Amino acid sequence: MEILVCVKQVPDTAEVKIDPEKHTVIRAGVPNIFNPFDQNALEAALQLKDADDSVKITVLSMGPEQAKDVLREGLAMGADDAFLVSDRKLGGSDTLATGYALATAIKKLAADKGIDMFDLILCGQQAIDGDTAQVGPQIASELGIAQITKAAKLTIEGGTSVRVEQQHEEGYIVTAAAFPVLITASKDLNEPRFPTIRGTMKAKRREIPTLSAADIGIDEVRIGLSGSPTKVHKIFTPPQRTQGEIFSAEDAQANVDQLMEKLIAQKVI
Repeated sequence: MEILVCVKQVPDTAEVKIDPEKHTVIRAGVPNIFNPFDQNALEAALQLKDADDSVKITVLSMGPEQAKDVLREGLAMGADDAFLVSDRKLGGSDTLATGYALATAIKKLAADKGIDMFDLILCGQQAIDGDTAQVGPQIASELGIAQITKAAKLTIEGGTSVRVEQQHEEGYIVTAAAFPVLITASKDLNEPRFPTIRGTMKAKRREIPTLSAADIGIDEVRIGLSGSPTKVHKIFTPPQRTQGEIFSAEDAQANVDQLMEKLIAQKVI
């Protein structure tokens, strides 16, 4: 089985701040991390590899040269190959352009392997820097393959199809699809493993190929700012909510009376 996992290097959102005047993200001094949802996607692939030695895992990312850090982490965790799509022409790409670029790269990597398509493509449910949850489905759409989102449980059936429990607001939806299929991983799918020391040392010595837009035969009209219909008008920090008031009288009825008085005074009721 050939599996491809899309991963992304993202800023640690716990450290991100917004410029109050320019309304832009202040990235200076903010550490970059492996997108947590993508770690769940990679762990799912690694668990399949643990159960079947014939499984091969390729990790793919799009970004600047420094994004190779997360690819090396993926190799250290147990992936077999890693590739970076990087080109100045890709700068400013929105989710639509990104999905197209990654899908084009996936076609190229599949062709280089001598296969029509990867059996399974795994992505994180969303990236924590944008939280759009759009790139995975857009890759599937570009490739013309089935997609199953928000996977909380994944089971391979007969080596030719997959059965997935999808998270839903009121429970789970059980969905099955034949290969090739793209699946996005939720946080409930698994608990990602840590890279081993041996794996980390080996990954440091690995050369990770960089693929340019020309290398993968991309249509430059569909990438970058010019190929991105999404325009960010403004980024801002939501106003802080005032802290709630706690009624702590020993008499429960007294608490209820105080609450009712407050609600009536504020014309809530």
